[in-house]
Amino acid sequence: MDSQMKRGFIEACILAAVCDKESYGYAIIKDIPSALELTESTLYPVLKRLEQAQLVASRSAEHNGRLRKYFHATPEGKLRLKQFTQERQQAIELYNYVENRLHQNNSDV
Repeated sequence: MDSQMKRGFIEACILAAVCDKESYGYAIIKDIPSALELTESTLYPVLKRLEQAQLVASRSAEHNGRLRKYFHATPEGKLRLKQFTQERQQAIELYNYVENRLHQNNSDV
């Protein structure tokens, strides 16, 4: 998948990963589809941005003697996720346009 396209899905997938339950960095990375090839160096800046936008909230708790940060979607984050899914039809229309043009051009050759 193209890197620009991946960027468009990363925030939505992170929000989806923490939408119904809180989670932490490593678990979020394992939960997200491997097609995004999400790494810690990508995840944490996005989580920070989502937190600043008040789309996720966090809490710290000790786990096995170490401090772990847990994230969960806020009501605003859940709303943003719902809006993302409502944009699906527009994305399908764009894919259909590209496919139709591609097939038209291939038949002209």
